[in-house]
Amino acid sequence: MSKAWRGLALIGALLLGSCATQAPSQPGVLHPEIWPRSESPIARDPAIEARVALLLEQMSVEQKVGQIIQADMASVTPEDVRRYHLGSVLNGGNSGPNGDDRALAPAWLAMADAYYDASMDVAPGRPAIPIMWGSDAVHGNSNIIGATIFPHNIGLGATRNRALLQRIGEITAKELRVVGGDWTFAPTIAVVRDDRWGRIYEGYSEEPEIVRSFAGAIIEGIQGRPGDADFLRGPHVLATAKHFLGDGGTDGGRDQGDNLYPETEFRDLFGSAYPPAIEAGVQTVMTSYNSWFGVKSTGNRVLLNDVLIDRFGFDGFVIDDWNAHGQVPGCTATSCAAAINAGVDMLMAPESWRGLYANTLAQVRAGDISMARLDEAVGRILRVKLRAGLFEAGRPSSRAYAGQWAMLGAAEHRAVARQAVRESLVLLKNDGGVLPLAPNLRVLVAGEGADDLGMQTGGWTISWQGDGNSRADFPNGETIFEAIRARVSAGGGSAVLSVDGSFEQTPDVAIVVFGERPYAEFRGDVATLDYQPDDARDLRLLQSLQARGVPVVSIFLSGRPMYVTPELNASNAFIAAWLPGSEAGGVADLLFSDGSFDFTGKLSFSWPRAPDQTPLNVGDRNYDPLFPFGYGLTYRDRRELGRLSEVSASAGASPLDVYFAEGRAQQGLKLSLASAEGTPIDIGAAAISTPGLAFSRIDRARQEDALLLRWSGAAAARLSLNGRQLDLTRQAGAGMSLVLQVRVDQAPAAPVLLGVGCGEACRGVVDVSATLARAEGRGWMGLALPLTCLGARGAQLDSVLEQLVLESGGALSLAVSDVRITRTEAEQECAGALTP
Repeated sequence: MSKAWRGLALIGALLLGSCATQAPSQPGVLHPEIWPRSESPIARDPAIEARVALLLEQMSVEQKVGQIIQADMASVTPEDVRRYHLGSVLNGGNSGPNGDDRALAPAWLAMADAYYDASMDVAPGRPAIPIMWGSDAVHGNSNIIGATIFPHNIGLGATRNRALLQRIGEITAKELRVVGGDWTFAPTIAVVRDDRWGRIYEGYSEEPEIVRSFAGAIIEGIQGRPGDADFLRGPHVLATAKHFLGDGGTDGGRDQGDNLYPETEFRDLFGSAYPPAIEAGVQTVMTSYNSWFGVKSTGNRVLLNDVLIDRFGFDGFVIDDWNAHGQVPGCTATSCAAAINAGVDMLMAPESWRGLYANTLAQVRAGDISMARLDEAVGRILRVKLRAGLFEAGRPSSRAYAGQWAMLGAAEHRAVARQAVRESLVLLKNDGGVLPLAPNLRVLVAGEGADDLGMQTGGWTISWQGDGNSRADFPNGETIFEAIRARVSAGGGSAVLSVDGSFEQTPDVAIVVFGERPYAEFRGDVATLDYQPDDARDLRLLQSLQARGVPVVSIFLSGRPMYVTPELNASNAFIAAWLPGSEAGGVADLLFSDGSFDFTGKLSFSWPRAPDQTPLNVGDRNYDPLFPFGYGLTYRDRRELGRLSEVSASAGASPLDVYFAEGRAQQGLKLSLASAEGTPIDIGAAAISTPGLAFSRIDRARQEDALLLRWSGAAAARLSLNGRQLDLTRQAGAGMSLVLQVRVDQAPAAPVLLGVGCGEACRGVVDVSATLARAEGRGWMGLALPLTCLGARGAQLDSVLEQLVLESGGALSLAVSDVRITRTEAEQECAGALTP
């Protein structure tokens, strides 16, 4: 940590700690009096307060209940908005106009108009309340094809540039206005303390002072400055500070898990960025899925009222995350008086909104939710809508910037994104001063990330997980290879793309781009920070080039710091590029610098020297990272990294036993569907089908954490989980089993084969149709097959290529949420064993 940052951190800690004496640590019990005081800069406007009071007097109870519910556009029509008086709609990660999350910009604006028109169509004598549209525009207006895609927050944290963050907020707001948007669920101001968390890249830093310093800047960029005429209007939209509170510090880095930090650390680490966010005028705060010592934030009245409202001075409204209210004890996604009574003003109920509306209305009439509390929640929402000028703004298409399509990905906006890329890159190694490169060289560009905008942009881009995207989805973007080729061509050199690193003519240098595939939320949770622990294909690529005497420059795309010491050793230069977004020109600017630019990025997260070295945060006892917080070389630095000591992968517990969990395949694996004669189709986020079998995603415990498979019986078809070869003889010898969590909605009409595959004409499968038939209608159950059984049925367990084969030729409806190799207490036979 530099002296400047260490000083800022100390000042922040002293300010927070001086607000009151330390309270005794009582797990689950908050002491609001020890939390700091802050205040919203927005004074209550008597005219707005009078309008809020009048509207509440004129509204029916049905209108009031509708105002506190937000539905996802995939499950709500304009007619629904008119009938139920809904206060807001959102587009979830995989939803868009008319079911198309890749719809072009004009369709989004037309959709915004349709919802608005419906909200203004009310019965005589009742007030018309304009609807708000919320969107996860978390690194630019990243749902929209053609928009400027900025680096994810983990990269922006490396810039240390508050002015740049404010400018990014301004551009994002303008590009939202183009399509009729008026509210973004950003910024994430989590302080991330465990790099295994799947949302780490949404955080700026492990260090609270960086997050504090950025919070107000980006919120002012998005919303404008309180007191200015264009605050929340014109080029600005509503911002959201999220997730309140403690999401970056859950035990084991588990998404939606339990935060076990003592209250003073809970306050100083995770609550530190909220006062500056509120002092910047943020109008909405989103609650977190996580708990604090078992108490869900979404149902924590002391946290939401005594801390957020009374101590922090928040004066907007509180919204929960996607069905987070359903995780509050005693609640479901369609019924949760507890969250409303705790202080949640608007419930995000994407597909559960209809049942939630009916139950909430009944709870108000029964007195389970008081009319005073309902009026308080609705009043907060109306106040924000009035401050934002929505009652006078007219249709979204009539508002400032709407329909100005050229503003999406405008040259000026892309230039700012390119600057953000340059300033976010962190140079970890430059042995021999290999960088910067001369532009007249013969350059080989290799690696699966070299020409892949999906890997560059990561999750929350076009689709929720950032998967399923093609080059055509980024008409204004540029891949790293395209940027290198343009720069080298202009300098008299040549650039050739060879993903596998093969070449005929020896290049002067190889630039290898590799890293994590896109993910979002819990699908990004990992057991260790080991990069490719079971399939070191990228390492082999680097080593093969090095063995042939080619200097190697590595560009690592990732949403987190990872254990990549072997890859560092196989590289002459190594750049942590994070998830840079659509403007790869910023990468080329530094690779082939003519003196105009140099590396300025500094680590905002400590870099591990071992796969299991997490949590790892500056200031920790026995702090010993490979690269410390604040590290980052420049061209002028002549530090030779040399050969680093590598740690055996066995030092970290690899998640080899988990193949598919919480809606995602483990890294290195993929799901695919195939008919008997057809080519396998890789499964992404969207619903797909092949002759005989259709796939979609459903919710079990979390958003889209399970698969729904429907065999029609028209043709034999199968689901396969594959992507790497594994030796399972050790697990078989330990008595472990292939275990699935399944729900049988329609019993099988033909044999169902379950097992593993090991190549052409090599597999071990068992007919589990009788077992599945017994499970019909019984809900979720565990289905287990011993590995020894699969070996006896023909599988070569030392060379398993398909970790799951599930095949049938008859009608069957089956949901699957989890696939793993594990021990089970149930007695098992080769026919399969079911457990509740």
